[in-house]
Amino acid sequence: MNADSLRQALPGRAIRFFQTVDSTMMAAAGQPIGTVIIADEQTAGVGRHGHSWHSEAASGIYCSVVLKPTPLLTLALGLATAEAITLSTGIGCDLRWPNDVMVGGRKAAGILVQLVNGSAIGGIGINVNHTEFPAQLAPEATSLRLQAGREFSREDILLALLPAVENFAEMDNQSILRLFTKASSYAAGRRVVVAQPAGPIRGVTAGLDPSGYLVVRKDDGTETLVLAGGIRAAGT
Repeated sequence: MNADSLRQALPGRAIRFFQTVDSTMMAAAGQPIGTVIIADEQTAGVGRHGHSWHSEAASGIYCSVVLKPTPLLTLALGLATAEAITLSTGIGCDLRWPNDVMVGGRKAAGILVQLVNGSAIGGIGINVNHTEFPAQLAPEATSLRLQAGREFSREDILLALLPAVENFAEMDNQSILRLFTKASSYAAGRRVVVAQPAGPIRGVTAGLDPSGYLVVRKDDGTETLVLAGGIRAAGT
């Protein structure tokens, strides 16, 4: 990873690069808004619900950006990540509500937003040049390299990603909802299973509400609002 070339190409941005760090999310805590933390490797990468993020050295993008809190930031960062991947690699992406970027039906990138001391830390992990994954991740995870059959420049993806993050983070809620619904095959008309504490919910997605939550029309005909939980296409 050539951090100096990123700084030269993106002047005025506070980019801090670590060869190895426990988590870019942790390193970003307490930093000023606009700070970008990038690592070549994470030893304790953070995913949703306390899960770890597989962070193989010199293979992926492990990045956190300190931003102003906004209501739909997770959706905005998903849009930014999908756009950056497509612009820099030509690979088309799907968005699985609320925070997964899918390629070829498998997860290639993930988003995590945490509020710390009044700022939002947006963590973005992209599987770029990984050739394999741990056994527990292999059935669902993929990388851009595995999908396209060739390596990609992580710097090129970051050069598209960081401006996209800024652009989408500043969008109004209505635009984010419209763009996410258009970009995601999961937002409406998709039969899904939703993991919930009381047991899985099965039904068909019926769009997003004004707050960005997912509406699911259950098999009994009633609608429920999904605030959080793992979403899977039915049958997978």
